[in-house]
Amino acid sequence: MTAAPLQPARQSARLVDVADAHGQRLDNFLLGHLKGVPKSRVYRMVRRGEVRVNGSRARPADRLQRGDRVRIPPLRLAAPQSAASLAPQALYESLLADAVYRDDDLLVLNKPSGVAAHGGSGVSFGVVETLRQFEPKARYALAHRLDRDTSGCLAVAKTRRALLALHAEFRGGRVRKRYDLIVAGRWPARLRRVELPLQRFVLGNGERRVRVAAAGASARTDFAIVRRFERATWLAAFPKTGRTHQIRVHAAASDHPIVGDGKYAPKGAREGGRLLLHATELTLAFNGRSMRFSAPLPAAFALLGEAD
Repeated sequence: MTAAPLQPARQSARLVDVADAHGQRLDNFLLGHLKGVPKSRVYRMVRRGEVRVNGSRARPADRLQRGDRVRIPPLRLAAPQSAASLAPQALYESLLADAVYRDDDLLVLNKPSGVAAHGGSGVSFGVVETLRQFEPKARYALAHRLDRDTSGCLAVAKTRRALLALHAEFRGGRVRKRYDLIVAGRWPARLRRVELPLQRFVLGNGERRVRVAAAGASARTDFAIVRRFERATWLAAFPKTGRTHQIRVHAAASDHPIVGDGKYAPKGAREGGRLLLHATELTLAFNGRSMRFSAPLPAAFALLGEAD
């Protein structure tokens, strides 16, 4: 007998009284109460007026006060996840085993290349979904993002207090980051700063990309040469802004794309293997003290040196 396909379940509208979310943004409040519902769906509900606060329309950024009553509209919940959409336990265990730092508030991971920071856009699960899957009572949330193909330091908050503190550090521009990367060719010694505006766009197949464009957002990356190879250069990069794919596009726009970059290197110059971009260091203030985290370089960097 063939089993009937699992059908989505419909959830009725409900009223939620705000008891302990004083000052919390409406969108964050909803995301906390609608686990598994895509962010795009949550924001669409608010825009359409399906969500009401004390009977009135509201905006995602509105701050809730104790005693407010939030109407959450009826939702059709997705069918239970299949085994294919769940993260393997081996990934969860390796993330924790390779963690750079952990305490009751903060977890800093050495994210492997090829693993997304979060799910979405065809990715069933990422780092944060994996952590939540195996620790459902924890309140894991990303403090920032890393590209799927970029490895290295990724800070994950374990409490709301930690998340707010970390977001304040990033918004205030007080977080210092160092990346290590290998680019094709001989990087000019005089090229120590790339300051080109970047603009996001979408390809015909729906894939998101970034390009240099006068109408884009300002972006600056400082570079320093670490070592030269016969046909490549090892660089340290210090991004002064945090635009999507910033280091990758700035390197490619300087005619020295990152080795292994399947998005921004010219088709004829794309190397096999992983993207050689690694978030090596992350320095920030947390719990009243300055903290510096460092993720060991991937083996690919050492192997390139041995082959030189």
